[in-house]
Amino acid sequence: METTISIKHAIEQIVKEKGIDRGVVIEAMEQAVLTAANKKYRNTRDLEARYNPDSGEVELFEFVTVVEEVQDSYKEIDLEEAREIDPEVEVGDSLGEKLDASGFTRIAAQTAKQVIIQKVREAERETIFNEYSDRQWEIITGMVRRFEKGELLVDLGRAEAVLPSKEQMPREVYRPGDRIRAIITEIRMTTKGPQIILSRTHPSMLAKLFEAEVPEIAEGIVEINAVVRDPGSRAKVAVSSNDRDIDPVGACVGMRGARVQNVVSELRGEKIDIIPWSEDIARFACNALSPAQVSKVFVDEDNRTLEIIVADDQLSLAIGKRGQNVSLAARLTGCRIDIKSESRVADEAEVQEFASFDGTNVAEEDADVDAEATVADPEVSEAVADEAPAEKQAE
Repeated sequence: METTISIKHAIEQIVKEKGIDRGVVIEAMEQAVLTAANKKYRNTRDLEARYNPDSGEVELFEFVTVVEEVQDSYKEIDLEEAREIDPEVEVGDSLGEKLDASGFTRIAAQTAKQVIIQKVREAERETIFNEYSDRQWEIITGMVRRFEKGELLVDLGRAEAVLPSKEQMPREVYRPGDRIRAIITEIRMTTKGPQIILSRTHPSMLAKLFEAEVPEIAEGIVEINAVVRDPGSRAKVAVSSNDRDIDPVGACVGMRGARVQNVVSELRGEKIDIIPWSEDIARFACNALSPAQVSKVFVDEDNRTLEIIVADDQLSLAIGKRGQNVSLAARLTGCRIDIKSESRVADEAEVQEFASFDGTNVAEEDADVDAEATVADPEVSEAVADEAPAEKQAE
């Protein structure tokens, strides 16, 4: 009775604490008993272990095949002896006999325990992998456990995740015990179990934060069409609306900027430009360069290149600090962007206008004038022709 209670209790405890399917635990126990029994009988017998839910015991059975002439006494039984057990048995049938499973030695019991532990560990890893594989690109909250070679190990409760150094925000500092939010970018199975990779710099992190803050995005009324980030510094988000009555930019900003401010606070002050998305690449580029005002846009669709003209006082704003604004705009639009000021364009036009007055062109024009003079004044030509022989005679 005590053994029955202990086995039932062990199954219930494993199922409750580890969250593993009951069938997996029972199969592990059956395999454990079978492994121990095979070790005891040196694999000379055909054995099978079954869990009896009524008695709460793992029962062990030995099977033998009915034959006319026995060659292996451990696995075969002759017909006459078999019919003493079952009068209706025939040659080729299999007979099962229940063995006493309580006679295992301490080594056999330890083997059973090790098999159970291994099976439970494998089942637990599989359960965790299946659970988090469905949560890829989802933002989760965990607790910082420790640092290891620059990587941040995060406790998620039933699993441990890794935040690589390249996926950490610049200038963010965490200590063990701090809470952290990040997005799951990858789940892979390794020899040590499932490995969950997190990120706080991925563009999807910003998109998911807006999805959580803006109900219109969650409902599909407002869409996030593109996101680019310079993590910890600045980001640009292009949005559009499926409802003409709803302003996508206003929906993301929120009343008095409350919605976007919550996202900025989570990203530790990262500046966010929310711009309207457009299929017109020229208009989209003008929006992407916000807050700078654009004067003209020239589009080269074949080379995916944009030449953008801005007022002189807008040039530094369009380029941004260390070229950040134009770099983010280029990534957002997927085009190469060349920005010029209006004064520079005017200078280039003036240089082009007076390019015909260089030395080469002047010489050509003088030659043309001489030729015209020769044709227009034939008397001069004749005079020159008459004087030539006289010079020769004088010589």
